[in-house]
Amino acid sequence: MIRIIEITENKKAYLDLLLLADEQEDMIDRYLERGRMYVLDDDGVKSECVITDEGNGVLEIKNLATLPEHQHKGYAKALVDFLVKEFSSRYSVLQVGTGDSPLTVPFYEKCGFIRSHVVPDFFTENYDHPIFECGVVLRDMVYLQKVLQSTDVQ
Repeated sequence: MIRIIEITENKKAYLDLLLLADEQEDMIDRYLERGRMYVLDDDGVKSECVITDEGNGVLEIKNLATLPEHQHKGYAKALVDFLVKEFSSRYSVLQVGTGDSPLTVPFYEKCGFIRSHVVPDFFTENYDHPIFECGVVLRDMVYLQKVLQSTDVQ
């Protein structure tokens, strides 16, 4: 049975999983404590996400990762669906910043996100080593957004 659990203490216990989505620990340290962390448990933790309140009704996914042997089984999508359901009455936009990668951008687009804006050279200026995905060096941060609809009847 799938359970999504909020982690409020000892978030670094999940560092190996966090590093799958953000491979530099000091970058994770910038948002981990101020963020809310959730893990998806399905006979063991399979996936995690960290979200932050960015103000003005914007909730941002800072980290979303699934263990490699459990990818492509719907766990990350289940976490995104949980966030939409859980926070749509309190936030107007769910956004994510990610590398312009053929792995991650299509995933978010399938979840209903649309491209919003780009932060040029984010990865080359903020990481101490090149970040590769699908054999390509990531340079720019691509932001995607999903409008959240309140479930309240108008």
